[in-house]
Amino acid sequence: MPLMQLHRTQNDYGFTATDSGGNNLSIDIPAEQGGNGKGFRPMQLLLAGLGGCSAVDVVSILKKQKQQIKNFSIDIDGEREKGKEPSLWEEVQITFQLSGEVDPAKAHRAVELSMNKYCSVAATLRQAGAALKWKVVVNGVEVSL
Repeated sequence: MPLMQLHRTQNDYGFTATDSGGNNLSIDIPAEQGGNGKGFRPMQLLLAGLGGCSAVDVVSILKKQKQQIKNFSIDIDGEREKGKEPSLWEEVQITFQLSGEVDPAKAHRAVELSMNKYCSVAATLRQAGAALKWKVVVNGVEVSL
């Protein structure tokens, strides 16, 4: 099987993507654009990929440092270019929120390493011209170093 297959499953714009491991996700566009709004928009998938890529990095780094993560979430928002086709991500804001027995400096460093060195999705977005801005919050307090 290929790395990824897409099959149209809902009307004109609804697709199911299946990876080589059999995992599925739905792709669609909003109703106002002719779709059903029953899946991720393609450009949203890039942001989901960014979050997933960086989350795996951060957890891996902090586990090696014996940090005890209780909860971890990432909020991602962004602005796309106006009046252009294709309309690329121009600016992306990422907030990493961790709780548990986590040293704030170590959490900040883990995010920094992910965003600037390890995360291939972040590098891809940066090469496409996106400005990536991020912050780290540990146990409800924003980390500022």
